[in-house]
Amino acid sequence: MALGVLGLVLGFALGGALLLGALGWTLQRSVDAEALRTADAVALLTAEDALPDPLPVAGGQLRVQVVDGQSRIRAASIDADRLVPMLGPDELRPGQRQRLVVDGRRVGMSGPVRVVTVPAGTPQEPRTVLVAKSLSDVRHSLHVVRNLLLVGFPLLVAGLAVVAWRVVGATLRPVEELRSGAAEITGRAGAERLPVPAGQDEIHRLAVTLNDMLDRLAASRDRQRAFVADAAHELRSPLTNMRTELEVARRLGDGTDWPAVADDLLADTERLSRLVDDLLLLARLDEQDARPSPVGPVELGGLLRGVAARYPSPPVRLVVPDGAWWVEGDPGELRRVLVNLVDNASRHAHGAVELAVTGPDGAYHLVTVTDDGPGVPAADRERVFARFTRLDDARARDAGGAGLGLAIVRELVRRAGGTVELADATPGAAAPGLRAMVRLPALAEPDPE
Repeated sequence: MALGVLGLVLGFALGGALLLGALGWTLQRSVDAEALRTADAVALLTAEDALPDPLPVAGGQLRVQVVDGQSRIRAASIDADRLVPMLGPDELRPGQRQRLVVDGRRVGMSGPVRVVTVPAGTPQEPRTVLVAKSLSDVRHSLHVVRNLLLVGFPLLVAGLAVVAWRVVGATLRPVEELRSGAAEITGRAGAERLPVPAGQDEIHRLAVTLNDMLDRLAASRDRQRAFVADAAHELRSPLTNMRTELEVARRLGDGTDWPAVADDLLADTERLSRLVDDLLLLARLDEQDARPSPVGPVELGGLLRGVAARYPSPPVRLVVPDGAWWVEGDPGELRRVLVNLVDNASRHAHGAVELAVTGPDGAYHLVTVTDDGPGVPAADRERVFARFTRLDDARARDAGGAGLGLAIVRELVRRAGGTVELADATPGAAAPGLRAMVRLPALAEPDPE
């Protein structure tokens, strides 16, 4: 604010100085113009040898003399001195136009006087017309304007400073409210928002944008807290089982069936390891760009055969038509997608799991994983892709997973530029089964290098 007022003061001071300079220059030109008009008129009379004496010059602020080559006065106005020229021989330049400022006492006037000279007469009888014009009116006008500026300038600056202070204060008040609201945000649970000004201006839009950002951060924080809570709950279950088995084994002492205990601990350890791997994978996917990040061409036929070979019991029925089925993506991520889907199908199938590829379906190849289990109700088919979500028939943690498999599938398929959805394998049946349909962008067969 102080810098703004200082800049205003400097600007007005510079403007006032320029105004006085321009006014003085304009008034000086008007004085010169009037004196030159008078001198030219007298010079014309001199050239026609019709010069009266005294010269008929109106106005008490003008003095006119006509001098010859020896600086002798040949004619003069009524108020002009007839004995002493306005300019001395050392100042006068015959045959040239001159503009000089001399002391007014030379011509019987107070203050500075503007004297102009105009050559006149003939080459045989050269004459010079001297016209003196008082500058008192110019000095008086400049004095009045300067006094007005000196009086009005501080008042104008003070008034503008008050207006600027009020305007800037009113403008920055919403900013201060935003700052105060931001200082009160602690990041704890609960709705935390910034005050939104009533006016539809830039500050209003800034507050709305910041509140939208806070909502997104709050949603992200809630998801992170829920993820941490669910992860802690899932990790606590195998750890509790392991601790219980060890405490029981220690109490039994020599009666402990250590091979059985080791098998149980190994199963819990494997389950714990899978859970940690899934959590680390999801954390890595959350940190990476959600846009597709293909690595290179992948042949789906070979990938499906390798996955099917991992499941000898119950056997996975493989349906891969002849030909090459190329997609673009990360082979490891696509293998993880198929493994998770086949794991889920094998866990719920009564006895049949089918892994197939068909296409192209438009610009996509379609990979399906089908089982003959109880299926998933239509209302829950979107919900099962959420993290740590298990339906009622899969709540048994020993047989079921942690509810992360389908969540990982959706994230990896999205990174590959595809989609995944669930449907009934046999609509209308008592056990409709489940068909997971994964669409991946199709590629033409790459050229051999």
